[in-house]
Amino acid sequence: MVVTVSLVFIFGLVLFFLLRSNSLSAGSAFVAAMFGFFLASTGAAGPINNMAAAVVSSIHGL
Repeated sequence: MVVTVSLVFIFGLVLFFLLRSNSLSAGSAFVAAMFGFFLASTGAAGPINNMAAAVVSSIHGL
């Protein structure tokens, strides 16, 4: 769990700086995929899934 959280932090930080510098490339896509992969392994996965389901539900209800 500790390794996963630190990897999420590292990939999130790298992704943040790549997006800020507008240097989007295949490397950025890899970092974004790795960030999502490791984020799904943390305790944040449940609330993120609940939020996404709520957004989809509210859009579907329109």
